[in-house]
Amino acid sequence: MCGRFTQISSSADIARVFNLAHVPHLEPRYNIAPTQKVAGILRSNSESKREFKWLRWGLIPHWAQEKSIGNKLINARGETVAQKPSFRSAFRRSRCLIIASGFYEWQRAENHKQPFYIQQIDNLPFALAGLWSTWKSPDGETIDTCTIITTEANEIMQPIHKRMPVILKSDDYEKWLDPSVQQPELLQPLLQPYEDDKLKAYPVSTLVNNPRHDSPECIRKG
Repeated sequence: MCGRFTQISSSADIARVFNLAHVPHLEPRYNIAPTQKVAGILRSNSESKREFKWLRWGLIPHWAQEKSIGNKLINARGETVAQKPSFRSAFRRSRCLIIASGFYEWQRAENHKQPFYIQQIDNLPFALAGLWSTWKSPDGETIDTCTIITTEANEIMQPIHKRMPVILKSDDYEKWLDPSVQQPELLQPLLQPYEDDKLKAYPVSTLVNNPRHDSPECIRKG
C-alpha cells in the first residue's frame, strides 16, 4: 500500500514538470497522511486544461452515505480498480495526478518495521496515479476526495514491500487525465511498476511513524 508520502518540491518546479499555468504557494510537507489535503491535478472535462486541485486523501464514492468510508479507501489496487464498486466509476471518468516528491514504505524486520524513503534519482516531483470524486453529504457539505492506485513492487521495492504506488510516466499524463478515455483496456496498461533505474531508496528514522512529525528529519537517512 501507500500510506505516507511527501510533497517538498517548489511551486515553480511543479508548474514546469506538469505544465500548469498556475500553482499556489505550497508549504513543504514531509509526512502526508490519510485524511489530509493533498495536491492533485485533474481535468474536469475533455475540453478543459490541467487544473491544480486540493483533494482530501481517502476516496468517498459519490453514492456513500457516510464520509468515514474514505478512511478505508486511501488506496486502490490497480489489478482490480476497474471492477471494484468503490472505484470503477472514478476509474472511467475521474482520474487525477497526485503530486509527490517521494513516498515511504515499511520493511518488516524481526521485531519492528523499518521505514524507507523512496524518491526519483533526479529529485524532481512525480505523479502518482489517482482517482478523485466529489461527495455531497445529506446536510450539504461538499468534499473533493482521492485515492492512490498501487501495483506490484519493482526490483528496488521488492526487498522493502510487495506493493508500491503507481508512478505514471509523463508521456501518459494526457491519456490518464482525459475524461473521454474510458475504456479499461486503454488505461490498465498504464498501471505498471515504475522503472528501477529512476528510483532510489534509503532507510529513515521512525519519526515518520507519527503523522504529527512533519519536518526534514523525516527524510534524513536513519
